[in-house]
Amino acid sequence: MTLPPLSDVIAQGRGLAPADLVLRGGRVFDVITGALLEGDVAICGVLIVGVFDSYEGREVVDVTGKILVPGFIDTHLHIESSLVTPYEFDRCVGPHGVTTAICDPHEIANVCGLEGIGYFLDASAHTVMDIRVNLSSCVPSTHMETAGARLEAADLVPLMDHPRVIGLAEFMNFPGVLHQDAGCMAKLEAFRGRHIDGHAPLLSGRDLNGYIAAGIRTEHEATTATEAMEKLRKGMRVLIREGSVSKDLHALAPMLTERTSPYCCFCTDDRNPLDIAEHGHLDYLIRTAIALGCPPLAAYRAASLSAAEAFGLKDRGLIAPGKRADIVVLEDLATCRPEMVFTGGVRVGDAAFVTRRIVPPVARHSVKAPPVRAEDFRTGGNRAETPVIGILPGKIITEHLTYDIAPSDGDKRPDLARDLVKIAVIERHGKNGNRATGFVKGFGLKRGAIASTVCHDHHNIAVVGADYADMALAANRLGEIEGGFVVTEGGKVLAELALPVAGLMSLQPFEVVRDDLITLRAAARSLGVELEEPFLQLAFLALPVIPHLKITDHGMIDVDRFEVMP
Repeated sequence: MTLPPLSDVIAQGRGLAPADLVLRGGRVFDVITGALLEGDVAICGVLIVGVFDSYEGREVVDVTGKILVPGFIDTHLHIESSLVTPYEFDRCVGPHGVTTAICDPHEIANVCGLEGIGYFLDASAHTVMDIRVNLSSCVPSTHMETAGARLEAADLVPLMDHPRVIGLAEFMNFPGVLHQDAGCMAKLEAFRGRHIDGHAPLLSGRDLNGYIAAGIRTEHEATTATEAMEKLRKGMRVLIREGSVSKDLHALAPMLTERTSPYCCFCTDDRNPLDIAEHGHLDYLIRTAIALGCPPLAAYRAASLSAAEAFGLKDRGLIAPGKRADIVVLEDLATCRPEMVFTGGVRVGDAAFVTRRIVPPVARHSVKAPPVRAEDFRTGGNRAETPVIGILPGKIITEHLTYDIAPSDGDKRPDLARDLVKIAVIERHGKNGNRATGFVKGFGLKRGAIASTVCHDHHNIAVVGADYADMALAANRLGEIEGGFVVTEGGKVLAELALPVAGLMSLQPFEVVRDDLITLRAAARSLGVELEEPFLQLAFLALPVIPHLKITDHGMIDVDRFEVMP
């Protein structure tokens, strides 16, 4: 952000010279007091220089009758999980009022390491919205998976003073923190005193005390008001999450009040273009929170000032002199439908987007798995007792279920009558060729298969299916299209979305991705799938830091015991 000359700032703020831009005739929502205050907003370059008075400007925008609120800050997300590049993410969510996004690029880092983080640092310097980066702390997230890269403290330290970097991203390996794993300790020591994001689902009591005492400041994994309040009382900033899969807003809304809102923020972690098109982004969180009974002051404060304070961004979060000119223009606070958005004094729209410099993508041709056959999805074993991953719709926490599945001809087959279908993870980085199979309940799948290279956080191939041949077809097709999503049935590909950037992001406009997701969702439903977002739900079934049962290329993971099951 290039600051204007100080003399211009003072002169325009005092009204001695015309402001570069004046927003005239609206009312400013003060997220400190909750008052609606009349008066112009004067902007010099990227900064607000005048409020609650009359100003002349070189450019004047009439906002008569409108309400002006500070730009929204998404405090935790992985842009890769929006399935588009940072540039298309910028174009997709900017009109929804998001002026700052704090991202953790650990999805691409798990594929190509520092090259992926470097891509985000470079691209973030050329977006209209302000993208900030937290350095990925857990690549891979645990020792129980095969990723495409490994990042240690020594890899991250040279980047800690980069101007786009805030601190260390979500520390998912909370058992590693509690048991003082050497690699975890090295990262915590290196970033001691700086911002460190948390990630500790269901952690409480003395273990939570130890985790927070390590210097971890924020937490976005609370799924109940009780869990959130314990973390809040122990000094953590609670990031209330509502994404495409992880939906915690309804559960946490009761604890978001004017009293707690200075220490609460909003995050998406993550929303795809279809979800954004149908519902919205942070604007959706705000209007939903208000509809659930949250005071408007609490909701807008959490989306702006509280977020800025939590992450040390002292230059934004408030419509006030000296603050960054991040402003959202609304008709009404309750409905939160952005009509105009300004970020750093620039109006968000096509005229701004076309001026961006595009950094070339990285990590092409990253799917290196050998072809698989139908018989590779057989699951052996002599015992009928079988662990089964139980999906909880709207949550990434899973149940650890147990069913009797009798082996037949040396294989435990899918049991569609009980909604027990096969799930497999195939190592795709060219490291070891690992494959693991297991069972999952909750998809409602009756035939065919679904496969994905979006597979948190190692991003191997995950495939779920009722038919082994269709599972093989879907997995092999991912190699041909450089990764993405595939739906198959009866030996045919019903729908697909290519994600050639690290097997995670499309090179197409977000509108194309949105339309492809509509086709994919319809194809999945034709197979009997009942989940609203089956592809990202599948991706989270492979994340071994989220209780209670998961699967990686190493096998079925008992997350509570933090071990691969025999």
